[in-house]
Amino acid sequence: MTISARQVKELRDLSGAGMMECKSALVEADGDISVAQDLLRKRGQSSADKKSARIAAEGRIAFAQRDDTAVLVEVNSETDFVARDENFIDFADASAEAVFELRTDESGVDKLLAAKTKGGGTLDQARIGLVAKLGENIGVRQFRQMAAKGEIGHYLHQGSRIGVIVDITGGDAELRKDVAMHIAASDPVCIAKEDVPKEQLEREQTFLTEQAQQEGKPPEIVAKMVEGRMRKYLGEITLLGQPFVKDPDITVEKLLNHHEASINSFARFEVGEGIEKKAENFADEVKAQIDAVG
Repeated sequence: MTISARQVKELRDLSGAGMMECKSALVEADGDISVAQDLLRKRGQSSADKKSARIAAEGRIAFAQRDDTAVLVEVNSETDFVARDENFIDFADASAEAVFELRTDESGVDKLLAAKTKGGGTLDQARIGLVAKLGENIGVRQFRQMAAKGEIGHYLHQGSRIGVIVDITGGDAELRKDVAMHIAASDPVCIAKEDVPKEQLEREQTFLTEQAQQEGKPPEIVAKMVEGRMRKYLGEITLLGQPFVKDPDITVEKLLNHHEASINSFARFEVGEGIEKKAENFADEVKAQIDAVG
């Protein structure tokens, strides 16, 4: 049967799929838009399943806020090229908004993917459609929802490759942004030394003790060396102990005290952190894009 351009456009608007895919589905469905939509979904799922094993370590961090609750979501793609695509950016933003649709007792990416979007379907259906459209494995890796005790500050860095949300009591908007920017740059493990996991402290102390003993110092000197090095280590990994990036002469703790402010919590996401990436040069990346389109 003859498929009109109007039918193709209608299906494309509904599905987001390419023109040729829409025309093929309509031909197979004898022009029935609903049947063609189902065919495209099945093909999209099949395509998504095939691509799911491919490493997706690029992407962006999306931020959303409603009243005193803020959200960070990491959404991944295989290449930075796709991470800059408007459709991908829209999906990342929709992923952040979808977190607000979860009940307070729900957590985990599976729950988020099952959440409804403004388009009416689930977030996972939108993801599958995007995989079919852009030709890459796309995934939602993690999210954090923060209900503030004080006021929310946030910062997105390097084209949204690093995202930070912070909850601060006291101070002003400039302070909140400055602290969020500091966290993005300095990547603290936790707020204060009391928050460092016991296992991490013990591991570092053992390492520093062995290191000092190898220098052949007496036990009492070794103990003092370890104490000093542990103090330096805690200053490097805790937010309050770190030198403030915009003024290294003061610590973040002194900055907050100056503004009569305190930090309640923070979250920091960095795209692809901890994911083992395969080595690819730019020519290979471009060729992969061409092959995906073809």
